[in-house]
Amino acid sequence: MKIKRVEVDYSRCARCGFCTYVNTCHSPVSCCGCLSCFWACPYSARYVVEEEGRVELVDISVNGVRTRVPNGVTVARALEYLGYAFGEPSSKKPGLTCKTGGCWSCAVIINGVIERSCVTPVRSGMRIETDVERFDPLRIVHGPEPHAVGGKATPWWEVDYVNYVEAAIWVAGCNLRCPQCQNYYVTYDNTTTPLDPTKAAKLAVECHRAYSTKGIAVSGGEPTINRRWLVEFFKEVSKRVKPGVRKHLDSNGTVLTYDYVDELVEAGCNNIGIEPKCARVETYMKITGVSDERLASQYLETSWRSIEYVYENYAGRVYLGVGLVYNPDLVSIEEICEAGERIASIDSRIQVTVLDYFPAFRRREIKRPTASEMLSVKRALESVGLKTVIVQTRYGHVGPGERNVGLLKQ
Repeated sequence: MKIKRVEVDYSRCARCGFCTYVNTCHSPVSCCGCLSCFWACPYSARYVVEEEGRVELVDISVNGVRTRVPNGVTVARALEYLGYAFGEPSSKKPGLTCKTGGCWSCAVIINGVIERSCVTPVRSGMRIETDVERFDPLRIVHGPEPHAVGGKATPWWEVDYVNYVEAAIWVAGCNLRCPQCQNYYVTYDNTTTPLDPTKAAKLAVECHRAYSTKGIAVSGGEPTINRRWLVEFFKEVSKRVKPGVRKHLDSNGTVLTYDYVDELVEAGCNNIGIEPKCARVETYMKITGVSDERLASQYLETSWRSIEYVYENYAGRVYLGVGLVYNPDLVSIEEICEAGERIASIDSRIQVTVLDYFPAFRRREIKRPTASEMLSVKRALESVGLKTVIVQTRYGHVGPGERNVGLLKQ
C-alpha cells in the first residue's frame, strides 16, 4: 500500500506562522498524510513523500461493525479503504470535501464526538459512526462584517462606497487549489471553532440589523461544499429577516447541480453569484490548480450550466451575477471575450464582474493589472454585447457605462 507523508523544505520556509495559527497539524507525532499543510503552505515549503510498503492494520468499529484498517492514515482514507466514498459532487452525503479541515463536510462521529475525518488520524479502538444527522452540521466561519462592495451578485446600483450593502460571512474550505487564492487565510483555516448554521445565521442577521444592510451574504472559501450546512444557513436567515432582504451566495459553481440550486432557492437564497472564471479548460486548470483535466472540465461545465439553469428557471426571482477573472499571465482578453459571448448568448443584461487577480498566496510573481488594463477588459466585454459589466481595479470598481465607483486617476 502506498503511504503519503509531508516533509518540510526549510530553505523555502518563511517562518510566516501560517502552520502555527491558521492551518495546524492534527497528527504532529506521526504524519497521517492528510496533505492539509501541503496545500495550505503559502510558500510551498511542504512536499509530499510517497512510499510503498507493508502497513500495520489496526482494529476499529464502523457503524457497530468491527473491522481492520491501515494504521498511520486519516479516518477518511481508512473509510475509503472500506468502500465509503467521499467526493461525489451530486451526493448530499457524504458530499464533496475540502480535504484541508475547514468545511467539515467529511464529519463523522468518532467515539461519540463529531469530528473531521480528513485531518484526524485513525487510531486503534476507534468507534466511528457515519450517520451524522443527529448532530448539527458545522463549518468554520469568519465574520460577519459589514461590506461596502458586496460580491458577484450584489446589484451594481447599490454600491456607492458610502453605505454598507451586505452583512457578510466567509466560510473556510474549498475544492479548488488556486495558487493565487485571494482569500487564503479563510480558505485554509482549520483551527477556528466551527459554527452551526443557526449560530452563523443569528450573527449575520444581527450584523445586518446593526448596519442596516440590504443583504446578507456568504462567500468563502467555497460555501457549496457543505450542502447541509449551507441550505440550513439560508433557511435560518430567511426565518429572521423581512422578505425583501437579499440573501446572497457567492460560489465557484463547481458543484451547483440543478437540484442543489432548487434546494437553495427553496431555502430562501435569492441572489446567486457564480464564478466560472474563464472559458477554456486549460486556462481553468492553470487558474484553479486542478491538475486532473477530466475533473477540471466537469467543474467548469457545471459552473457554466448552473448559470444557464438559474437564469432559465429563476429569472425575476433570483438576481444572478457572473464572475470572471483577469490577469494577462493567466487569461487573455480574447478568452475573456469568449466567456462574454457565452454570457451574452444567455442574456446580455446579466451582471458580469471581472476581478483583477493580484499577487497572493503562492503566485506572488504576477503583477496586478493596471486600472487601464481593466478598463480595456470592460470595453472588450461590452463590445461583445454585454450591458452590465463591472471591473475591479486597485482604485475601486467601475460599473456599467461610465459609472465610476471609487476610481481615482492613476
